[in-house]
Amino acid sequence: MRDVTVGVHIVARTAPELVDGIVAAAQAGVECAWLTVGGLAPDPFAVFGAAAMRTSRIKFGTSIVPTFPRHPLAMAQGAAAVDALAPGRLRLGVGPSHKPVIEGTWGIPFERPLEHLREYLTILKAILGTGSVNFEGKRLTARGTIGGPTGVTVMASALRANGFRLCGELADGAISWVCPLPYLRDVAVPAIRAGAEKAGRTPPPLVAPIPVVVSEDVEAVREGARRQIGIYPRVPFYQQMFADAGFPEALEGQLSDRMIDALVVHGSAEQVKARLREAPAFGAGEILAMPILPPGDREALPRTLAALGELAAE
Repeated sequence: MRDVTVGVHIVARTAPELVDGIVAAAQAGVECAWLTVGGLAPDPFAVFGAAAMRTSRIKFGTSIVPTFPRHPLAMAQGAAAVDALAPGRLRLGVGPSHKPVIEGTWGIPFERPLEHLREYLTILKAILGTGSVNFEGKRLTARGTIGGPTGVTVMASALRANGFRLCGELADGAISWVCPLPYLRDVAVPAIRAGAEKAGRTPPPLVAPIPVVVSEDVEAVREGARRQIGIYPRVPFYQQMFADAGFPEALEGQLSDRMIDALVVHGSAEQVKARLREAPAFGAGEILAMPILPPGDREALPRTLAALGELAAE
């Protein structure tokens, strides 16, 4: 789609399956393959390194790698290795994640996440952009070199206005997650612009993850959505975002049919492509398609990838 990158979230249990998924997306013509790094998922840099050997053009994105468990220099090491194997193709999305994950899984105090992310981005931008860094802040210290600048794009996650402002100020892009498009238009885009204006720079693009599936079975789509994204209305940060976006039922932990119909782009291939073409009008600079898999429909993913590839070719 002209002026808008079309990417897809790759989901699998093992590293080889993730690599196969990236190759399938590349063959379909999708422009960027995105991995999430929740819990103890396979390391994205290892997966992208393997995928780089089997692909030549598709970009690689992380949405996101949690920052608290990895020192920014360790993050830069992995990113630089992928960049050496696939120059200019890595879109490194980082973010603090959430308190239950960071403290419950890793045992790391989840303190001042935005202040932490600000220093983290400052370090990453310096070392990946110039090849060296010498930084000492309130939360982080980093001194070192990696031999030279890279072509890595450094992005960050955001869910509320303050996070989007920080992305506008420092990052090469902002990555939302399961946010209704009107919320992105009304909250994210103005905040990104405000942050960019503060820093005297051009606003970076907004990556908009959009649940999507080529399927006309509405009830099956809703069931697939409940299985895949039903957890988010039970997470406090997301609850408040949904409530702010006009879905107060999220405060009770519900992913209602009304929410699903607002979030998930579904229908025929032509209907899906038509709705995704509207995303830039809501401020999306890039589309991160999150395939929803209706139960029992094994052809849903291939159909969806084909439609995304057609959209990317427009």
